[in-house]
Amino acid sequence: MFTGITRRAMGAAVLASVVALAVAASASAGKGTTPTSTISLASPATAAATTASWPKYGDTVRFNVSTTATSSPFVNLNCYQGGTLVAVGWAGYFDGALGTGDFGLYSPMWTAGAATCTASLEMHTSKGWKELATTSFDVTA
Repeated sequence: MFTGITRRAMGAAVLASVVALAVAASASAGKGTTPTSTISLASPATAAATTASWPKYGDTVRFNVSTTATSSPFVNLNCYQGGTLVAVGWAGYFDGALGTGDFGLYSPMWTAGAATCTASLEMHTSKGWKELATTSFDVTA
């Protein structure tokens, strides 16, 4: 037979357990899987382009992108020659985005020669742009 104190102690222990489970459940609520994002240079569209010489100055490139972080991902491409930024481009990679998602490997600042490019998969947030994934590649002359 339980005494009044023991019943109260058990009641308090049960209540504490219920509260602890509720706190744990609410802490884990909203915590889903971590978003995943990837970006890679897409294979050349023409069979004549070879991996040894592609991409080269003047070519057009596009990217394979995948993300669970947003339904409106963008790609930001920056190309450098000897540490100098020579080309910048942005493209939306989602249905309804303007443009084709293609990037020309040239600019008024980049009139010839090799370069190193980095493409960033990004999303816009209330705090600005957030980088999700990157890939880099060399452009031959």
